[in-house]
Amino acid sequence: MSVLILHRNPLRPFPYLDWLAGHTGDVVVLAARDRLEGAGEALPGAESGFTRLEVFDDFDGAAVDARALELAGAFAVTHVVALHEADVLRAAALRERLGLAGAWTADVAPYRDKALMKARARAAGIEVAAHTVAHTAGEADAFAAMHGFPLVLKERSGYNSIGLRVLHHRGDFEEALASAYAAGGRDDVLVEKFVPGRMCHVDGYVAGGEVAAAWPSQYQYDLASFGSDPGPRVDLTLDVDDPLTPRLLALARKVLRALSPGGSRLREYAFHMEVFHTPDDRLVLCEAACRSGGAKIREVFLTLFGVHLGQYVTRVEAGLPADGAQAGPDGAAPRPRCMSGQVLTMKRPGLVRRLPKAPADDWVRGFWLFAQEGQVIAPAAGSADFLTAAVGSAPTRAECERRLRELGARIMAGTEIVAVHDDAEATA
Repeated sequence: MSVLILHRNPLRPFPYLDWLAGHTGDVVVLAARDRLEGAGEALPGAESGFTRLEVFDDFDGAAVDARALELAGAFAVTHVVALHEADVLRAAALRERLGLAGAWTADVAPYRDKALMKARARAAGIEVAAHTVAHTAGEADAFAAMHGFPLVLKERSGYNSIGLRVLHHRGDFEEALASAYAAGGRDDVLVEKFVPGRMCHVDGYVAGGEVAAAWPSQYQYDLASFGSDPGPRVDLTLDVDDPLTPRLLALARKVLRALSPGGSRLREYAFHMEVFHTPDDRLVLCEAACRSGGAKIREVFLTLFGVHLGQYVTRVEAGLPADGAQAGPDGAAPRPRCMSGQVLTMKRPGLVRRLPKAPADDWVRGFWLFAQEGQVIAPAAGSADFLTAAVGSAPTRAECERRLRELGARIMAGTEIVAVHDDAEATA
């Protein structure tokens, strides 16, 4: 039994060989060079422990798919693992072509095609934002005339808020259309009516086609502001007695039933779902993904339930048994051990002069740096392009927020990045 892993992240936070304990076959990994170097990681060699590790300059290129197919044959691959949203569809296509176990293209498509996702959700009675697939600038303009501003322009299969624009005025909208349709008509642009309110998210995992454990959280920041937000970005779980908690959990189950109906090959997976909570108390589905949440949501979930979503997906996609969260009394859905959350800072351009030390607080469940002192870094290219990340815990959401905000202030005070042209030491 051999496993092929498509990996589009730094490697250090993803200990695949530990996660694959009990696996006795080959482990072949294809990785993205920019994600390793961007996190300050040296390119691994034989010490990685993988049977084969190949690093690609362009992880979106056709060469990756061709090489994956070639290596699948050479190592008699039986299972394909992919944790990043950009790779779940290509992994499904590879499984389908080779006739392997796991999700195939049609199973994953409703989670990657936002138009199909919203159509299925709406058919199931789930509220989504007014939207259209605008094939031309004229169609987008007609939608704007009908719905007014603000509007959101995004790619139909986009991720990490890359390319997403919130447009408040006619001038900005026309500029965005001129850029988007410079080469003519296209079928991958989604135009949506902006939904006001705070963004919540529900994260969990599915076993045997049923939600095994899940919990809601709420971003305390705007996801799309990754390029202009210099301060700490805090994300918090909701308390057990928060009125939103049962509503969000029920909505998540309803959405997953709509996107993965009976007969789907997608039976064991993690999910990340984003939902608007509007000022008039409506829940409006933004998006749902059949992969674990980014940033440190996996580690937050580990703090809540003792299950690491990355490890869970790696094991089930590799055909291995996976431990789960313990159900409550009478088989009720498991409740979290405590509250948790994360505080993030984004990369900003310049020479990294100083980075904060790992905090020693006993409530800090993890701390990560994604650059090295002396490294010249570029600005954040997406909402997952972090400089630092930390996960904390507390008995209540309020206390968790207090702790994380105080930690965020310490992290900012311990970080120094200077413009390259102002520093004679910078040679990169």
